[in-house]
Amino acid sequence: MTLELAPTDKPILPRGVRVHQDRVRGGKVLLAPEKAITLDPIGEAILSRVTGTASFEEIVADLASTYDAPVEQIAKDVQRFLVSLRARLYLQVAS
Repeated sequence: MTLELAPTDKPILPRGVRVHQDRVRGGKVLLAPEKAITLDPIGEAILSRVTGTASFEEIVADLASTYDAPVEQIAKDVQRFLVSLRARLYLQVAS
């Protein structure tokens, strides 16, 4: 099984995983059972678009448009980030 997302895959955070404002450290964290991962602004921007209804392709297009960046570069960066979350079971995908 490949962890890479296809253009039409719809990433979603599984039950028990969510983005949360961390008042102690400041900024946002990805909360999972017994884990808290500090998000940088890029991770925040990506995960803010992970709704379960937006496809990988739509997320990439939105980020490329918002940040006026090349789609190919954004796609590689988003793919790498989401695959790493998926490998740790912090992300699921619906086709």
